[in-house]
Amino acid sequence: MAFHEQSHPSPVVARRTVLLVVGDALALLIFAALGRASHGEDAGLTALAQVAETAAPFIIGWFAVAPLFGAYRAQVTGALQPMLARTALTWLIAWPIGLGLRALIRQTTIPVSFALVTFVTVLAIMSLWRGAFALIAARR
Repeated sequence: MAFHEQSHPSPVVARRTVLLVVGDALALLIFAALGRASHGEDAGLTALAQVAETAAPFIIGWFAVAPLFGAYRAQVTGALQPMLARTALTWLIAWPIGLGLRALIRQTTIPVSFALVTFVTVLAIMSLWRGAFALIAARR
């Protein structure tokens, strides 16, 4: 019986997960838009396809890792400290995957400065977004 209950998330948990997935994708799109804008490239709504293309390797990396590392578990997403810790761990693992995919797609190397800026910027954006989410979820 307990197994059956755990295999079907409650509507609240399912809704929380969907919101987090959408928010995570948006956070990575914001990162890509900020990066493109900082390099003088189109980054507004009219350039959404280009922004999505820029973000794609990092989105793939994040979503390949996040479920495996528990970034969407209810006990993680409803409290600030576990959420921030799991977000940092997930990004630490997803970051080199995203960089590697970007290098493969663009057939280029990744400058260390880009890698470091990417790590810090995405970690900040994801931590702000997911931390705010956890604070709101904890109040409900």
